[in-house]
Amino acid sequence: MTVLHDKRFPGENEDYRTARNALLREELALDEQVQKVAQLRRALPAGGKIQQDYVFEEVQPDHGKSVHMSDLFAPGKDTLFLYSFMYGPDSEAVCPSCTSLVDGFSGVSHHLKDRINMAVIAKAPVEKLQKLANSRNWSGIRLLSSFGNSYNEDYFAVGASGGQIPAANIFTKGDDGIRHFWSAELLYVSRPGHPHHVDQIWPIWNILDLTPDGRGSDWEPRLVY
Repeated sequence: MTVLHDKRFPGENEDYRTARNALLREELALDEQVQKVAQLRRALPAGGKIQQDYVFEEVQPDHGKSVHMSDLFAPGKDTLFLYSFMYGPDSEAVCPSCTSLVDGFSGVSHHLKDRINMAVIAKAPVEKLQKLANSRNWSGIRLLSSFGNSYNEDYFAVGASGGQIPAANIFTKGDDGIRHFWSAELLYVSRPGHPHHVDQIWPIWNILDLTPDGRGSDWEPRLVY
């Protein structure tokens, strides 16, 4: 069998190396599949045009300011990533999983802004969101309230009973306006367990997947203020 590389770690035996090489071949195949899927995603045809230029309320950086969806596109950047945070008008507690994601977005957004536009949207009123942002020290992410528009409903970020859904969407802007490009539709496929729809952008799950115990069956990120 082909030797994949010549690195051997201290104390490992042949049983470990045989099993690890078998796993490495699967990891290589998975990486090739990930690249194939990314190429197919980039080749998607034009999606549906937005039906209205949604008006949001800024939480950050300009508290209370009204901003249209078209305003979220900075000059020279025609891609917009929007994540729908599970925090609604009647929510008493924040979603710990969504919070962990937005904690990460806040840290890396200044890097991503070199290439794309991004924002986090929640249905909660702007005052409620600002209080949460202050408590989390979310200084790097653009945070918007969709309390006064139908964005969440139109892009399936709210359930039939009004519960919030953690949807991720990408939009593009061209000469003919703003179009929907992609949604993390694994969220809507009925499968048991975790939906895995945003796992690729979620460091916590990716790190836990490398460990012997994995993710566990009942664990959620812990909120620390």
